Amino acid sequence: MTDYRYEEAINKLETITARLEKGDLTLEEALALFEEGIKLTKICSKILDEAEGKIEVLVKDLNGNISLKEFNGGLGEIG
Repeated sequence: MTDYRYEEAINKLETITARLEKGDLTLEEALALFEEGIKLTKICSKILDEAEGKIEVLVKDLNGNISLKEFNGGLGEIG
């Protein structure tokens, strides 16, 4: 996959979406843009998955001690 930054991929995806919604493309043009949009969606998803894996949350317990825990997507504390 092409090396995109998340923001670049999202911006390009928004541009593609706007062009598709406008409805003035030939079938071939629309299909090509749709395929590119799918690739960009996969790129964005991969970037977000990698970022989620790197997130760590600092947690302060009742005694004021700070510990480092992995982020679990907001599903509660990790044991």
